[in-house]
Amino acid sequence: MKRHLDFSDKSILITGAAGFIGANLVMELIRTGAPMKLIGLDNLNDYYDVSLKEYRLSEIKKLAQTKLQIDWRFIKGDLADKALIDSVFAEYKPDIVVNLAAQAGVRYSIENPDAYIQSNLIGFYHILEACRHSYDNDAKGVEHLVFASSSSVYGTNKKIPYSTDDKVDHPISLYAATKKSNELLAHAYSKLYNIPSTGLRFFTVYGPAGRPDMAYFGFTDKLLKGETIEIFNYGNCKRDFTYVDDIVEGVKRVMTSPPERKKGDDGLPEPPYAIYNIGNSSPENLLDFVDILQQELVRAGVLPKDYSFEEHKKLVPMQAGDVPITYADTSALERDFGFKPSTPLREGLRKFAQWYKEFYQI
Repeated sequence: MKRHLDFSDKSILITGAAGFIGANLVMELIRTGAPMKLIGLDNLNDYYDVSLKEYRLSEIKKLAQTKLQIDWRFIKGDLADKALIDSVFAEYKPDIVVNLAAQAGVRYSIENPDAYIQSNLIGFYHILEACRHSYDNDAKGVEHLVFASSSSVYGTNKKIPYSTDDKVDHPISLYAATKKSNELLAHAYSKLYNIPSTGLRFFTVYGPAGRPDMAYFGFTDKLLKGETIEIFNYGNCKRDFTYVDDIVEGVKRVMTSPPERKKGDDGLPEPPYAIYNIGNSSPENLLDFVDILQQELVRAGVLPKDYSFEEHKKLVPMQAGDVPITYADTSALERDFGFKPSTPLREGLRKFAQWYKEFYQI
């Protein structure tokens, strides 16, 4: 059985705290009401509209002010700054570390590979080193490192649904390669230094205040401007769209249950390491997805009632780095945590459309 950590009186570091998943996780932890020290780190880079990150941080601040037992701190800084990361660990001595900071996006990794090496490899290495040295001088140190991986590691796996038991040795983008590298690095550090570590492969996360570079957000922007949207692989792509609240619930449950430290037959530590998929286990055809999206945008009043979706779509070939389908096998998550993402696509897109109308004051 996994041991369960209580959030009460814990020091919890969340990197990427102004990001889509990070901000939602911080707010969910605040809502638990447990007395804790929450430290958020983010470099607020301009990969996408910084005002959206600032909006998320303002929502966190408002919520934190209603829970006096929560000590919320935000630090603007970069994972690639080793001195900063070491100082954060030295000052706050985190019990739980959730590394969500990363340069995201498959296509952008083709245009700007440097950003991925700096953040996803060098930055994650700094987190691992800080976790390792948290045990110096027999200190209790980090009790659990949780880190974001991605469904991209599965590449063009023919076998579906994707299982964490599958081989993932054929990434087809630099982004996917960096995420696979994170898993390998974490496993090595887990083995060498007995760091309880859990990697989470997220499947196409969407929802209110999401990332503007994601298809549903970009489609909305273009439809609103009357532009034509391009649907890749002639509409034959399928994605396992996962609502952000389901992702956050999965992360929260995993955080409390670090893999057990134990010794192998050789007397050395077995790596206290685990990997889980968090996805909806219900792939949606991209054409159907966009159709539901535009229906909900009409319903929310973002698009006019007589909007013609047919006139604003163009079916185009597959692009480099993309995969035809993503589909999560979440049986391990269900077995170990009694949880399965289940928010229906229409419900999630309805909440996104309502948020979009309010945020952009349409």
